[in-house]
Amino acid sequence: MKTILVPTDFSDTAYNAATYAIALGNSLEATRIVLYHAYELIVPIPDVPTAIPMVNPEDLRDASLEGLEKMKAELSPLIREGTTLLTRADNTLLAATIEEVCKNENADLIVMGITGGSKLEEVLVGSNTIDVVKNTSYPVLVVPQSAKYKPIEKIVFAADLRKVAETTPVEPLKKLLHIFNAELHVINIDHESRHFSTDTPFETLMLDTLLEDFHPEYHFIDNPNVVAGIVEFAEENKADLILTIPKKHGLFESIFKRSRTSKLAYQTHIPLLTLHE
Repeated sequence: MKTILVPTDFSDTAYNAATYAIALGNSLEATRIVLYHAYELIVPIPDVPTAIPMVNPEDLRDASLEGLEKMKAELSPLIREGTTLLTRADNTLLAATIEEVCKNENADLIVMGITGGSKLEEVLVGSNTIDVVKNTSYPVLVVPQSAKYKPIEKIVFAADLRKVAETTPVEPLKKLLHIFNAELHVINIDHESRHFSTDTPFETLMLDTLLEDFHPEYHFIDNPNVVAGIVEFAEENKADLILTIPKKHGLFESIFKRSRTSKLAYQTHIPLLTLHE
Protein backbone atom coordinates (compact mmCIF):
# COMPACT_ATOMS: atom_id res chain seq x y z
CA MET A 1 0.00 0.00 0.00
CA LYS A 2 2.20 2.80 -1.30
CA THR A 3 -0.19 5.57 -2.34
CA ILE A 4 -3.58 6.55 -0.92
CA LEU A 5 -5.70 9.10 -2.80
CA VAL A 6 -8.05 11.18 -0.64
CA PRO A 7 -10.61 13.25 -2.60
CA THR A 8 -11.82 16.18 -0.52
CA ASP A 9 -14.40 18.94 -0.63
CA PHE A 10 -13.05 20.53 2.60
CA SER A 11 -16.14 19.54 4.61
CA ASP A 12 -15.94 18.11 8.14
CA THR A 13 -16.75 14.72 6.65
CA ALA A 14 -13.83 15.01 4.22
CA TYR A 15 -11.46 16.05 7.01
CA ASN A 16 -12.52 13.03 9.04
CA ALA A 17 -11.92 10.73 6.07
CA ALA A 18 -8.48 12.28 5.52
CA THR A 19 -7.61 11.78 9.18
CA TYR A 20 -8.70 8.15 8.87
CA ALA A 21 -6.67 7.75 5.67
CA ILE A 22 -3.54 9.10 7.34
CA ALA A 23 -3.91 6.79 10.34
CA LEU A 24 -4.47 3.86 8.00
CA GLY A 25 -1.50 4.93 5.89
CA ASN A 26 0.69 5.16 8.98
CA SER A 27 -0.24 1.63 10.04
CA LEU A 28 0.40 0.26 6.54
CA GLU A 29 3.58 2.32 6.05
CA ALA A 30 2.23 4.10 2.96
CA THR A 31 4.78 6.35 1.28
CA ARG A 32 2.40 8.88 -0.30
CA ILE A 33 -0.98 10.31 0.68
CA VAL A 34 -2.50 12.65 -1.91
CA LEU A 35 -5.18 15.16 -0.93
CA TYR A 36 -7.18 15.73 -4.11
CA HIS A 37 -9.74 18.40 -4.94
CA ALA A 38 -11.69 18.38 -8.20
CA TYR A 39 -13.37 21.68 -8.93
CA GLU A 40 -15.58 22.46 -11.89
CA LEU A 41 -15.73 25.78 -13.68
CA ILE A 42 -19.23 26.35 -15.03
CA VAL A 43 -19.04 27.90 -18.48
CA PRO A 44 -22.20 29.84 -19.40
CA ILE A 45 -23.83 29.09 -22.73
CA PRO A 46 -24.35 32.18 -24.91
CA ASP A 47 -27.88 33.60 -24.85
CA VAL A 48 -28.85 31.26 -21.98
CA PRO A 49 -29.51 33.18 -18.76
CA THR A 50 -27.91 31.80 -15.60
CA ALA A 51 -28.20 32.67 -11.94
CA ILE A 52 -24.64 31.49 -11.31
CA PRO A 53 -22.12 34.36 -11.34
CA MET A 54 -19.02 34.03 -13.51
CA VAL A 55 -15.91 32.96 -11.62
CA ASN A 56 -12.41 33.66 -12.82
CA PRO A 57 -10.72 30.31 -13.55
CA GLU A 58 -7.52 31.46 -11.84
CA ASP A 59 -9.45 32.56 -8.75
CA LEU A 60 -11.17 29.19 -8.59
CA ARG A 61 -7.91 27.32 -8.85
CA ASP A 62 -6.23 29.59 -6.29
CA ALA A 63 -9.08 28.97 -3.85
CA SER A 64 -8.77 25.23 -4.39
CA LEU A 65 -5.01 25.26 -3.81
CA GLU A 66 -5.42 27.48 -0.75
CA GLY A 67 -7.92 25.03 0.73
CA LEU A 68 -5.59 22.11 0.06
CA GLU A 69 -2.60 23.87 1.63
CA LYS A 70 -4.66 24.73 4.71
CA MET A 71 -5.78 21.10 4.98
CA LYS A 72 -2.22 19.86 4.49
CA ALA A 73 -0.90 22.17 7.22
CA GLU A 74 -3.52 20.95 9.69
CA LEU A 75 -2.99 17.26 8.91
CA SER A 76 0.80 17.18 8.50
CA PRO A 77 1.48 16.66 12.22
CA LEU A 78 -0.42 13.34 11.98
CA ILE A 79 1.85 11.94 9.27
CA ARG A 80 4.52 9.41 10.23
CA GLU A 81 8.12 9.94 9.21
CA GLY A 82 8.65 8.36 5.81
CA THR A 83 5.24 9.32 4.40
CA THR A 84 4.80 12.35 2.15
CA LEU A 85 1.55 14.35 2.20
CA LEU A 86 0.87 15.82 -1.24
CA THR A 87 -1.88 17.94 -2.82
CA ARG A 88 -3.46 18.03 -6.25
CA ALA A 89 -6.23 20.14 -7.79
CA ASP A 90 -7.88 19.70 -11.18
CA ASN A 91 -10.59 21.58 -13.03
CA THR A 92 -12.78 18.56 -13.68
CA LEU A 93 -15.71 16.48 -12.51
CA LEU A 94 -14.50 14.09 -9.82
CA ALA A 95 -16.25 10.92 -10.96
CA ALA A 96 -15.52 11.52 -14.64
CA THR A 97 -11.73 11.53 -14.26
CA ILE A 98 -11.07 9.64 -11.02
CA GLU A 99 -9.78 6.61 -12.95
CA GLU A 100 -7.22 8.70 -14.81
CA VAL A 101 -6.13 10.50 -11.65
CA CYS A 102 -5.59 7.20 -9.83
CA LYS A 103 -3.56 5.91 -12.75
CA ASN A 104 -1.42 9.05 -12.87
CA GLU A 105 -0.80 8.98 -9.13
CA ASN A 106 -0.21 5.21 -9.02
CA ALA A 107 -2.89 5.00 -6.35
CA ASP A 108 -3.50 1.75 -4.51
CA LEU A 109 -6.59 2.92 -2.64
CA ILE A 110 -9.14 5.75 -2.65
CA VAL A 111 -10.42 6.92 0.74
CA MET A 112 -13.54 9.12 0.84
CA GLY A 113 -16.00 10.31 3.44
CA ILE A 114 -19.75 10.00 3.40
CA THR A 115 -22.30 11.69 5.63
CA GLY A 116 -25.48 10.35 7.09
CA GLY A 117 -26.70 13.77 8.15
CA SER A 118 -29.38 15.87 6.53
CA LYS A 119 -30.81 14.98 3.14
CA LEU A 120 -28.95 17.96 1.67
CA GLU A 121 -25.65 16.67 3.06
CA GLU A 122 -26.38 13.23 1.65
CA VAL A 123 -26.98 14.73 -1.80
CA LEU A 124 -23.88 16.95 -1.74
CA VAL A 125 -21.37 14.63 -0.06
CA GLY A 126 -22.91 11.21 -0.57
CA SER A 127 -23.50 11.49 -4.30
CA ASN A 128 -19.86 12.25 -5.07
CA THR A 129 -18.67 9.23 -3.10
CA ILE A 130 -21.22 6.87 -4.63
CA ASP A 131 -20.39 8.13 -8.14
CA VAL A 132 -16.69 7.46 -7.53
CA VAL A 133 -17.48 3.89 -6.40
CA LYS A 134 -19.41 3.40 -9.64
CA ASN A 135 -16.83 4.97 -11.94
CA THR A 136 -13.49 3.53 -10.89
CA SER A 137 -11.87 0.11 -10.93
CA TYR A 138 -9.71 1.06 -7.94
CA PRO A 139 -10.64 -0.01 -4.39
CA VAL A 140 -12.67 2.66 -2.59
CA LEU A 141 -12.80 2.87 1.19
CA VAL A 142 -15.92 4.78 2.27
CA VAL A 143 -15.53 6.33 5.72
CA PRO A 144 -18.78 7.23 7.54
CA GLN A 145 -18.87 10.63 9.18
CA SER A 146 -18.57 9.27 12.73
CA ALA A 147 -15.96 6.58 12.00
CA LYS A 148 -12.65 6.85 13.82
CA TYR A 149 -9.64 4.80 12.87
CA LYS A 150 -8.77 1.70 14.81
CA PRO A 151 -6.55 -1.18 13.69
CA ILE A 152 -8.33 -3.44 11.19
CA GLU A 153 -8.40 -6.76 12.98
CA LYS A 154 -11.75 -8.13 11.82
CA ILE A 155 -13.20 -7.93 8.30
CA VAL A 156 -16.72 -8.89 7.26
CA PHE A 157 -16.82 -9.87 3.59
CA ALA A 158 -20.38 -9.75 2.22
CA ALA A 159 -20.22 -12.35 -0.55
CA ASP A 160 -22.56 -13.08 -3.43
CA LEU A 161 -22.37 -16.79 -4.22
CA ARG A 162 -23.03 -16.41 -7.92
CA LYS A 163 -20.41 -16.78 -10.65
CA VAL A 164 -17.66 -16.53 -8.05
CA ALA A 165 -14.82 -17.43 -10.41
CA GLU A 166 -15.96 -15.02 -13.14
CA THR A 167 -16.75 -12.00 -10.98
CA THR A 168 -14.28 -12.08 -8.08
CA PRO A 169 -11.26 -9.76 -8.57
CA VAL A 170 -8.93 -12.39 -7.15
CA GLU A 171 -5.59 -10.57 -7.16
CA PRO A 172 -6.83 -7.22 -5.75
CA LEU A 173 -8.88 -9.09 -3.14
CA LYS A 174 -5.97 -11.27 -2.03
CA LYS A 175 -3.63 -8.27 -2.02
CA LEU A 176 -5.89 -6.31 0.33
CA LEU A 177 -6.52 -9.28 2.60
CA HIS A 178 -2.78 -9.90 2.84
CA ILE A 179 -2.16 -6.23 3.63
CA PHE A 180 -4.72 -6.12 6.43
CA ASN A 181 -3.93 -9.62 7.72
CA ALA A 182 -7.19 -9.58 9.68
CA GLU A 183 -9.68 -12.14 10.94
CA LEU A 184 -12.03 -12.81 8.02
CA HIS A 185 -15.75 -13.53 8.27
CA VAL A 186 -17.58 -14.31 5.03
CA ILE A 187 -21.33 -13.74 5.15
CA ASN A 188 -24.02 -14.55 2.62
CA ILE A 189 -27.40 -12.91 3.06
CA ASP A 190 -30.46 -14.75 1.79
CA HIS A 191 -34.10 -15.15 2.78
CA GLU A 192 -35.84 -18.50 2.85
CA SER A 193 -33.13 -19.82 0.48
CA ARG A 194 -34.58 -17.85 -2.43
CA HIS A 195 -31.16 -17.50 -4.02
CA PHE A 196 -30.03 -21.05 -3.26
CA SER A 197 -29.57 -23.13 -6.40
CA THR A 198 -27.91 -26.35 -7.48
CA ASP A 199 -24.78 -24.27 -8.17
CA THR A 200 -24.59 -22.75 -4.69
CA PRO A 201 -22.53 -25.56 -3.05
CA PHE A 202 -20.05 -25.44 -5.94
CA GLU A 203 -19.83 -21.63 -5.79
CA THR A 204 -19.23 -21.82 -2.03
CA LEU A 205 -16.43 -24.31 -2.61
CA MET A 206 -14.92 -22.02 -5.27
CA LEU A 207 -14.91 -19.09 -2.88
CA ASP A 208 -13.44 -21.21 -0.11
CA THR A 209 -10.65 -22.29 -2.45
CA LEU A 210 -9.89 -18.67 -3.36
CA LEU A 211 -9.77 -17.65 0.29
CA GLU A 212 -8.14 -20.71 1.81
CA ASP A 213 -4.95 -18.80 2.72
CA PHE A 214 -7.00 -16.50 4.96
CA HIS A 215 -8.87 -19.18 6.97
CA PRO A 216 -12.29 -17.51 6.81
CA GLU A 217 -15.32 -18.29 8.94
CA TYR A 218 -18.58 -18.62 6.98
CA HIS A 219 -21.98 -17.37 8.08
CA PHE A 220 -25.25 -17.89 6.18
CA ILE A 221 -27.80 -15.36 7.33
CA ASP A 222 -31.53 -15.27 6.71
CA ASN A 223 -32.67 -11.69 6.29
CA PRO A 224 -35.08 -10.24 3.70
CA ASN A 225 -33.07 -7.00 3.71
CA VAL A 226 -29.53 -7.40 2.39
CA VAL A 227 -28.26 -4.10 3.78
CA ALA A 228 -29.76 -4.69 7.23
CA GLY A 229 -28.31 -8.19 7.30
CA ILE A 230 -24.81 -6.93 6.53
CA VAL A 231 -24.94 -4.02 8.96
CA GLU A 232 -26.42 -6.00 11.83
CA PHE A 233 -23.88 -8.80 11.54
CA ALA A 234 -20.94 -6.40 11.22
CA GLU A 235 -21.97 -4.31 14.20
CA GLU A 236 -22.89 -7.27 16.42
CA ASN A 237 -19.51 -8.85 15.68
CA LYS A 238 -17.60 -5.59 16.13
CA ALA A 239 -16.10 -5.61 12.65
CA ASP A 240 -13.51 -3.00 11.75
CA LEU A 241 -14.26 -3.12 8.03
CA ILE A 242 -17.03 -4.27 5.70
CA LEU A 243 -15.85 -5.56 2.32
CA THR A 244 -18.16 -5.83 -0.70
CA ILE A 245 -17.84 -6.55 -4.41
CA PRO A 246 -20.82 -4.73 -5.97
CA LYS A 247 -21.83 -6.74 -9.02
CA LYS A 248 -23.78 -5.56 -12.03
CA HIS A 249 -25.68 -8.84 -12.03
CA GLY A 250 -26.33 -10.87 -8.92
CA LEU A 251 -27.48 -10.60 -5.33
CA PHE A 252 -25.86 -7.19 -4.87
CA GLU A 253 -26.74 -5.80 -8.28
CA SER A 254 -28.82 -3.06 -6.68
CA ILE A 255 -25.89 -1.91 -4.56
CA PHE A 256 -24.92 0.10 -7.65
CA LYS A 257 -28.17 2.00 -7.38
CA ARG A 258 -27.87 5.15 -5.36
CA SER A 259 -30.51 4.17 -2.82
CA ARG A 260 -28.96 0.80 -1.92
CA THR A 261 -25.38 2.04 -1.87
CA SER A 262 -26.42 5.02 0.21
CA LYS A 263 -28.23 2.86 2.71
CA LEU A 264 -25.27 0.55 3.21
CA ALA A 265 -22.85 3.45 3.60
CA TYR A 266 -25.18 5.61 5.71
CA GLN A 267 -26.52 2.93 8.05
CA THR A 268 -23.24 1.78 9.53
CA HIS A 269 -20.46 3.43 11.49
CA ILE A 270 -18.05 0.88 10.03
CA PRO A 271 -15.92 1.79 6.99
CA LEU A 272 -17.00 0.12 3.76
CA LEU A 273 -14.41 -1.14 1.25
CA THR A 274 -15.65 -1.79 -2.28
CA LEU A 275 -13.84 -3.75 -5.00
CA HIS A 276 -15.05 -3.94 -8.58
CA GLU A 277 -15.78 -7.34 -10.07
